[in-house]
Amino acid sequence: MLSTSLVALDSTIIATAVLTITDQLGGFAQFPWLFSIYLLAQAVTVPIYGKLADMVGRKPVMLFGIGVFALGSLLCGLATSMIGLIVFRAVQGIGAGAVSPMSMTIAGDIYTVPERAKVQAYLASVWAASSVLGPLLGGVFSEYVSWRWIFLINLPLAALAGWMILRKFTESAPRQRHRIDYLGAALLTVGAGALILALLEGGQAWAWTAPASVTLFAGGALVLVAFGLVERRAANPILPLWVFTRRIVVASSLASLLVGAILLGLTSYVPTFAQGVLGSGALLAGLTVGALTLGWPVSASQAGKVYLRIGFRATGIIGGVLAAVGAGSLLLVDAHSGLPRVALGCFVVGMGMGLVASPTLIAAQASADWSERGVVTATNMFARSLGSAVGVAVFGALVNARLGGVDHPAAAELAPAVHVVFLGVAAMAVVLIGAAACMPRRSSGNPELAVTAPETPSA
Repeated sequence: MLSTSLVALDSTIIATAVLTITDQLGGFAQFPWLFSIYLLAQAVTVPIYGKLADMVGRKPVMLFGIGVFALGSLLCGLATSMIGLIVFRAVQGIGAGAVSPMSMTIAGDIYTVPERAKVQAYLASVWAASSVLGPLLGGVFSEYVSWRWIFLINLPLAALAGWMILRKFTESAPRQRHRIDYLGAALLTVGAGALILALLEGGQAWAWTAPASVTLFAGGALVLVAFGLVERRAANPILPLWVFTRRIVVASSLASLLVGAILLGLTSYVPTFAQGVLGSGALLAGLTVGALTLGWPVSASQAGKVYLRIGFRATGIIGGVLAAVGAGSLLLVDAHSGLPRVALGCFVVGMGMGLVASPTLIAAQASADWSERGVVTATNMFARSLGSAVGVAVFGALVNARLGGVDHPAAAELAPAVHVVFLGVAAMAVVLIGAAACMPRRSSGNPELAVTAPETPSA
């Protein structure tokens, strides 16, 4: 929970301080990179950490991630220019790429599927608290203390989390000599990084048809093809190709990808709709979309009880239906709708996300042995990061196509443009129902999911 709080708090605390940071450091046009570079660094390192965790154990990977995240936080707090801050955010992202999947993998190791029903509530409470405390602390630090404490607050949290993992978590990982797939790791980092960067910046930093965009897409695709060929022959591949042949893993990753895209679509454009169309202030707009991040942990905390009673598939389908209903309700809002109506739609979508994201990941983890669980968890979380990048690209392209490049659109122009985003979110939620339908029916009676204890003693 302490380790998870590092990433959860960091994802919500910085948004409220962007204007304060740019007032002191300058570089307002570059501030989107504070988010893009962090997401990129996190996404491309997750699969590598997952494989390393299956090779050397979870504990050293987690401690490394906490250490790198703390170093990045310290450097961010000391940054004197926007360029430096962007670089140091990349360091933070490299650390977060280890912390996020290792928290979930360790939980999968030391708790059985029934026990995780209770554990999930504790982990969900971290995200719930961060969704409230993050914007609040960010505003307080930037207005009354210093924006630098937005990053420096991570240092005591990281120290405590690292100490707890070091002293209290004992695992017996298989200690064997492994040949690390350096070539595969390098190709995956370059190829995935190029594609995600193209998706994040296409249509914003440069046009989709610009040479930079074409080069990144084509080059990234070619590198990933080479990565696939290398992995087929590697003795110990960094991302084994079998993850693409297991139905549970593929369905879980597809659901995770869609969850990432839906989340980014709403968190990016609901505040825009609230401010640009409904005329609310920034604080109320933030609280409106905050209903999404509140609904998620509320339902995730109860998801364990639900899937133990009715199974993974039914739980995921119910979550997908809830997400579709919530997204559908957003299609009915207009310039005369109140903020509570928009917040209610976001809350219902969040409830649906909580009933899809956790059960699908736990089902995929339960289908894997100890030596495979890190890769399975990392693949799921990498899919979510990729979905976030795809969401940014797709929804940004839809809005820009509707607005025609207008910098300051009027409410009458902005409303139909954002409605296209809501329509896209609703369509993705429908596909999410299909992905959930491909999950296994129940956790009991299914040999593939009959995991009651870690195969290698881990705690």
